[in-house]
Amino acid sequence: MGLFDELAGVVENAVKSHSGGLGGVMNDALAHLGGIDGVVKTLNEAGLGAKVNSWLGEGPNTPITADEIKSALTPDHLKQIAAKLGVPPNLVAEVLAQHLPTAVSGSS
Repeated sequence: MGLFDELAGVVENAVKSHSGGLGGVMNDALAHLGGIDGVVKTLNEAGLGAKVNSWLGEGPNTPITADEIKSALTPDHLKQIAAKLGVPPNLVAEVLAQHLPTAVSGSS
């Protein structure tokens, strides 16, 4: 099993064990930023509004890259999110890039 498969398993297990599903897991992990709403605001302020708006509206979610996540969030934010999700800090941006659009889409 590769590292990304292992990370996907960590997130999948967290989602299965959380009563709020993916949105709940993300809200908990992003609590220090104001939950999903707070990270949406942060990403908008970082110039990623068009992508975020696609997650909030109808239709397909525009993907976000790990580099875009890293540019919008501070290293301290990423470390805190990593600790909440149980993933290595150097890979948390990849996990967020993969799961955040769906979590935001599902919470709107």
